[in-house]
Parts: sequence; C-alpha cells; structure tokens
Amino acid sequence: MSRQTETGEATARRLQEIIDDRVAGDPLLKPYRGALQRRLLRVLEMEKRLTGGRVSLADFASGHEYFGLHRRDGEWVLREWAPNASRMFLVGQMTDWQEKTPFAVERLEGADGVWEIRLPPDAMAHGDLYRLRVHWPGGQGDRIPAWARRVVQDPQTLIFNAQVWDPPAPYRWRLDAFRCPTQPPFIYEAHAGMAQEREGVGSYREFTEKVLPRIVRAGYSVIQLMAIQEHPYYGSFGYQVTNYFAASSRFGSPEDLKELIDAAHAEGLCVIMDLIHSHAASNEVEGLGRFDGTLHQYFHKGPRGRHEAWDSRCFDYAKHQVLHFLLSNCRFWLDEYRFDGFRFDGVTSMLYLHHGLGKAFLSYEDYFDASVDEDALACLTLANRVIHDVRPDAVTIAEDVSGMPGLAVPAARGGTGFDYRFAMGVPDTWIRLIKETADEDWPLGFLWHELNNRRHDEKTISYAESHDQALVGDKTLIFRMIDADMYTDMSLFCDNIRVDRGVALHKMIRFVTLSTAGNGYLNFMGNEFGHPEWIDFPREGNGWSYRYARRQWSLVDDGTLRYQKLARFDVDMIGLARRVNLLASGNPRLVHEHNETKVLAFERAGHLFLFNFHPSRSYDGYRIDAPPGKYRLILDSDAGTYGGHGRLEPDQVHFTQPDGKGPRVRHFLSLYLPTRTALVLRLEASS
Repeated sequence: MSRQTETGEATARRLQEIIDDRVAGDPLLKPYRGALQRRLLRVLEMEKRLTGGRVSLADFASGHEYFGLHRRDGEWVLREWAPNASRMFLVGQMTDWQEKTPFAVERLEGADGVWEIRLPPDAMAHGDLYRLRVHWPGGQGDRIPAWARRVVQDPQTLIFNAQVWDPPAPYRWRLDAFRCPTQPPFIYEAHAGMAQEREGVGSYREFTEKVLPRIVRAGYSVIQLMAIQEHPYYGSFGYQVTNYFAASSRFGSPEDLKELIDAAHAEGLCVIMDLIHSHAASNEVEGLGRFDGTLHQYFHKGPRGRHEAWDSRCFDYAKHQVLHFLLSNCRFWLDEYRFDGFRFDGVTSMLYLHHGLGKAFLSYEDYFDASVDEDALACLTLANRVIHDVRPDAVTIAEDVSGMPGLAVPAARGGTGFDYRFAMGVPDTWIRLIKETADEDWPLGFLWHELNNRRHDEKTISYAESHDQALVGDKTLIFRMIDADMYTDMSLFCDNIRVDRGVALHKMIRFVTLSTAGNGYLNFMGNEFGHPEWIDFPREGNGWSYRYARRQWSLVDDGTLRYQKLARFDVDMIGLARRVNLLASGNPRLVHEHNETKVLAFERAGHLFLFNFHPSRSYDGYRIDAPPGKYRLILDSDAGTYGGHGRLEPDQVHFTQPDGKGPRVRHFLSLYLPTRTALVLRLEASS
C-alpha cells in the first residue's frame, strides 16, 4: 500500500470521527453526513490548492507584504494583480498625472497577471497622491490599487486617491505582547466618526481621548469598531467597502488608529473590527469593480456577481487570487494594526446564493440544499484558521441570521471555527414585542424561549439592540417606548407615565437579555444610557446634516436627567455579571414563569434573578421556589439611584420558608415584587 493511500485512508477515518462527533452533538445532522463530509473535504482541498503543501496557510496569507506599495532595500516596489490589463502606468503628483515611460508598470512573466514597478527612493515622497492607469482591450481607466494601504479624499473635489504613506517616525507601540483575556466578552460596539457630540465627523484621536475612558468606566471588556475599512459613502455605515487594506482616512491617520488600539490595550480592552468580506462596493475608480476592465476579476460572472439588494459585487470564493486577497486581508489587520479579531459582517449573505433575502429558515434542509455557497463556507473556515494561527487569542464573531449549524464549532471538530455567533433573534423579539404587543399581553413563555434559543454547542453573544435598531427608518428601544416625550420630560423633576414605563423597561429588557445570554453581551454606544432618536448620516434627504450622526454625551453627564440613572444601572449590571462570572456559569435554570402575573424567575451562578413585567400590579408575599437558605438583595432596578421609585429597602435579607414536611418538603421565598422591576438575590448561606 502506498504512503499516499495510507494518508488518504487516515484522512477519511479522521473525517468520519469528526462527523460522528458532530452528529452525536446534534442528531438532526444525521441525514446530512454526506454533505458534511463533502464540505470538510472542500476545505482540505482548498487549503492544499492554495499552499501546495509547501507553506503554512498563515504564511500563504501574507499577500499584503508582496502586493501593494512598499519601500524595500532602498527602492519603491509596487505590485498589483490585473490579468486582463494590456498596459499599466503609475500616475500621480510625481508624474503630473500623466503617463510617463519611467513610471510604466511591467507585467511579470509567468506570474498570472501580476504587474510590478521598481522606482528609486526619490521617485516618490510621503504624502504623494497616486493611482494606476490601467489599459485593457477596448478601454482604459484610472484605478486605486487594490492593495493600497492609504486612501484619501480631496475635500473640495471629493475625489479619492491612494497616498504614499511613509512617515519619518513610524508609530512605536507601547505594548508588544497584549493578549485578549479568556473571560466572556462584554462588547461595546462603536463608530469613531459619530462618537463625538459636535456635528461633524469624529476622529480616532477624539475617540481615544473622550470615548475610550467612558467605555473603561462602563466596565466593558471589548471594543468593536465599525467602518474601519475605507468606504467612499459615509452613509453606508462602512458596509460598502472599496479599499480593503486602508483604514478610513476620514477619521485620521494610521498612527491615530494605532494609538487608539494601543491605548485600549493599555486599559486591558480587546479591540475587534467589522470585517466586510461578504461583498464589495461596485465603485470602479475607487474600488474593485472592473479593476482590470472585466467585471469578473474578483467577482462571479453574470447575475451571480451582483448583489441586487445592496447594489454591490459578490466575490468568487473559489478563485485562488480572491482567497489570497481575503485571507491576507485578515492577517493584515492583525499584523499592521494589532486588532484582536473580527466581527464578520453579512455572513448569511455570503453563505447563500439567495443571500438570505426573504428566506425563512425553517428546517435543516435549508442549510444543505443547492442554495448554499460551499466555497464561501470553506473560505470562512480558512479565514478563521489563519486568524487563530496568527493570534490564538483572537476573537471572531459571525453575524448570521440563518442559524447555519457549525459556524461557532471549532475547526478541529468540523466547524467553521468562529469563536462566537450573534443571537440575532433576540433584538428582533424585543422590537416585535414593543411594536405589536400590549405590555399586559407579553407572552413570558415565548420570551423565555427566544432569550434562550441558541445552539448550546456553540458560543453565542446576545444583545437587546445594536446599531441596526437605531438606523434611520427605525428607532431605538427607548425612543420607541417614550418617543417625543424624550425631548421634554426626561428631567428627574418631571412626572410622566410614558417616561416611567420606558425607563423601567429599558433597564429590564437589557438586564434580562444579559442575564440569560449564552457567552457574551453586546451594546451599541449610547444605548446603555438610552440615547434618544435614531442614526441618520448626512444625505440629500436631510440636507447633508450631521445632527443625528453623533452621540450626545452631555445628556448622560447631566445629573438632572434620567439618562445618568440609566447609565449607572448599566455599569452595575455589567459589573455584577463580570464579578460573578455570570456568562461562564452555564445556562440559566428556569425557576418560575407565570404568564398571568408576568413574573419570571431563574437561577444562575448562585444568584436568583426575578423580573416582574406586569405593567400595573405589584405583589406582596409572592412565592418563589428556592434552595433553602439566606438570600440578600444585591441589585434592584427600581432603586432611586437608577431612576426608579425606591419601593424596596436596599440590602434586604430574606430567608426561605418550608412548605410541607418530610423528605419532599419544598422551600420558598416570600417577596415583595414591585411592578416593572428586576431584582437579584444572592444565596449567602444554605440551610
């Protein structure tokens, strides 16, 4: 028997062991064993095709050190991939934007469409603007290099150009060996451009100086930064990317971003970024669209190459050069900026040919039919492998609404390898309840199910609302509950029933979401204190105004307003969860759920969590089954310090009482449960 045959048989046995393990953990996968094996083989074959078995996958994903503009051994070297190009010139300030022979880029022989130019060190200088002028059969056009690391926009003409970035004093990192803590992540989702209060575009420096300290004080452990990759349309929220290796210059310089990350690390915070590999902006001069004169250089041919709903282009994840580009992009942000991981955007759109549009995922058949792009699934698997090979402590999160099994299962166990997936059904549930159901009709059984509806063999991150719920056309939870009264009656000295309701439910919604979360929790900046209104970036429809593209921190800094009370509750809520290691303590155990009284109680990490969602009824002597012992009240959402009515004395102690006699005796707590209040009791002594 040949060595190759032995290796093949060993691989087959290993694959069967992996599949057996997956099916044992999720019996609903049993009819799809063949598909699971096919997908695992596709990953192995794709990796072998990319590396040739000669280098590691992480080394393969180093294209950013070969392509793009670099200063190497006393000369400038620029390389780009453009297989359909017939001629190419470097044009810019150094050539008066004219094609000049010394700046002709040459096609490398036998390099499958790679072009290269080498120039003396005085040919370009730091800050020079440049482009590539690409000729192809039947046409030509200016293009910003696909691997450009710095892209800037002229404030007068609004034209984008690549920029030589070779500062005389490169950034010097203060921390050389930061590693993300292993504790469950408490994520503060943020956008540097709208993190400031003034009307305008915020900067990395402003974020570092003014917002980072707030995040530290709030107790979050991870910052998730949006809109980092360069995007020409500010209103796209950063999700229409044109320049994958360029940090958005509208917020400042590369050094400013590095300082932000360095400062966060010094405070012990991880910094992850939104990574957009699910599609690309259609822009041709600034982006990848028709880069070498063809629409299919990076993307699929024909209709499959176009995302009609997003007006963007869809990557061909089977193509060697595309995989090199995307996998190298993962490593670039780890290497160059020392990001600690990624939230992969639009994973559902990536995984399915229908992009998940108008699709209700009702059975496992939806995860294994012909609509699944198995090349995209393999690409995501390899991306996670690259990331974790380079940074074993890195955090990766999948934004998937479909529920595709295995996304957050380790690659060694046959999964895609994400560390976490978002529990995207939770915020949708809250919006539906608030919009469509009267408070007295909230179905607690349904709510409990939705809060805990997750794959328990995969780590999940829950959230009550993210940026999605605040974008123009929708409202934040609190704005939907209080609406126009937020403009007039958020003072501590105003009595307003609608405001009371919104403030009370805001605390309860966020706390029950956190306390039932699987393995992590996320908040979008400002939502922790009930930031009013929506997010609306400058556009023609609003007169290009920045009024709603900012965060009004002065509201939470004003001690006469209820926002400060909400923020204080959020700090204590996060602090409690971190202090007792709540999200690493296993799943919550339901103790009591009564739909008529609207009371929900569950146990987790040695604490009893109680929620009275009833809009008008408080209960005296309400019985809750509990292990016998002494319990102390340690958190009360109705406390005056949190903007509540203070109907309970703080630090109360409760003792269980027996119900019946003999070995089957039950023990219960008799409690006063104020309306619209969340309580936490700690078991201090068993009896």
